[in-house]
Amino acid sequence: MFESLSSRFGQIFDRLKRRATLTEGDVNDVMREVRIALLEADVALPVVKDFIAKVRKRAVGQEVVRSVSPGQMVVKIVHDALVEILGTTGVGLDLAKPPPVAMLVVGLQGSGKTTTSAKIGLHLKKREKRRVMMVSLDTYRPAAQEQLAILGRQTDIATLKIIDNIDNQTPVEIAKRAMTEARHGGFDVVILDTAGRLHIDNVLMSEVAAVRDVVAPSEILLVADAMTGQDAVHLAASFHEKLCITGIILTRVDSDARGGAALSMRAVTQRPIKLLGTGEKLEELESFHPDRLARRLLGMGDVVSLVERAISTIRQEDAERMALKMLEGRFDLNDLLAQFRQVRRMGDLRDLFRLLPGLDKLKKQVNEARMPHDKFLLHQEAIILSMTHAERRQPDIIKASRKRRIAIGCGLTVQEVNKLLKQYQQVAQMTKEMRKMERKGQLGRLLGGEGPSPLMWDGLPAAVQGKGSVEHRGFSPHRRHRK
Repeated sequence: MFESLSSRFGQIFDRLKRRATLTEGDVNDVMREVRIALLEADVALPVVKDFIAKVRKRAVGQEVVRSVSPGQMVVKIVHDALVEILGTTGVGLDLAKPPPVAMLVVGLQGSGKTTTSAKIGLHLKKREKRRVMMVSLDTYRPAAQEQLAILGRQTDIATLKIIDNIDNQTPVEIAKRAMTEARHGGFDVVILDTAGRLHIDNVLMSEVAAVRDVVAPSEILLVADAMTGQDAVHLAASFHEKLCITGIILTRVDSDARGGAALSMRAVTQRPIKLLGTGEKLEELESFHPDRLARRLLGMGDVVSLVERAISTIRQEDAERMALKMLEGRFDLNDLLAQFRQVRRMGDLRDLFRLLPGLDKLKKQVNEARMPHDKFLLHQEAIILSMTHAERRQPDIIKASRKRRIAIGCGLTVQEVNKLLKQYQQVAQMTKEMRKMERKGQLGRLLGGEGPSPLMWDGLPAAVQGKGSVEHRGFSPHRRHRK
């Protein structure tokens, strides 16, 4: 979503960093370009004016003039100002009230409220270990309650039973029945999906306000489409004025929206952005962290989010098994195939590169590549799957005739097969060098310790660490095992 804004910031600050000194005129020129970039990204004009005023006041001070690297200092000032606008720290969902805790999901029609309700339920179920019930209060849209029931079955989350005479029930009556059943059923959280409208009107607000008064929710979450643009300010202000929202959820963050909604809505309502819908899948819901987003906007990457994504998609036992195989020099193409699949589960390559700092040229090459990013890893998998089991275990036996057969089998070229094999050889050589350093104790000293490196042992099960060596389980890092 923030790709265009991040690209503009990168161009502006790249020129700034190359200068040894900065004058007040230089700062004014930079602020003018930043102002244009923010306006082009659909950030509201009052928010832009306030942001530029804060940055200019700090940037023309003595701390920048006397700085060893004034360009870097200005980048830091812009970073801090962005974090202030976005909310300083991430704020989670409020679950402090005695159960069942009610959460009211509001927003305009088409913003993704129903799907987001299911995403919130899955998020609370998996990460917070809460028993969740989902309830649809939409008595206007055909099959709205059926849609939520289907999402409930897909996520294995309970939904309020649909009764036949739904047309005779008001949203307030449905909400009362839901809270009663939640108390009797021992549920921790009740997510109430309200009806949407094509525009903000008094009927919608009065209806939602009546439900709010009945259930006393701990959260009133405004679901807003990230592609709303300048109208996001009016939308957020209207809902906040009538309902006093407690947080914002942005959907379609994976789209090509320009990102101004995130900056504008938080600044206007002074309510935190709590969650981001990063895709169509029900698992694609992330917590919002202002400092991480500010770093991404300024091209600094977001390693913490990358690590969290890896932890959520890679099983610990798989990582442990891979570490042992690499340590013993038994890494083959089957293992490389497993690595490709793990990376693919983490998301699109382009998104992963955005989280890495200092790889601007590589990111540009990936963006300019003709082949779709989601196809690259699939092609690598196809090459390995076109090999025999013996070839995967012993890549050295793959000669010219075998390469031609593999290329025909996967529908790619011999050159692409060669690239994959070269990549495997580089990984194998790296693990070989690590084994040599491990035997000599050099890896441990390199990491600041003494003797053999703890790198491969940290996080392994107690059975493996029992005697300080994998030899306890019949393995030896000093000899190669053959089947």
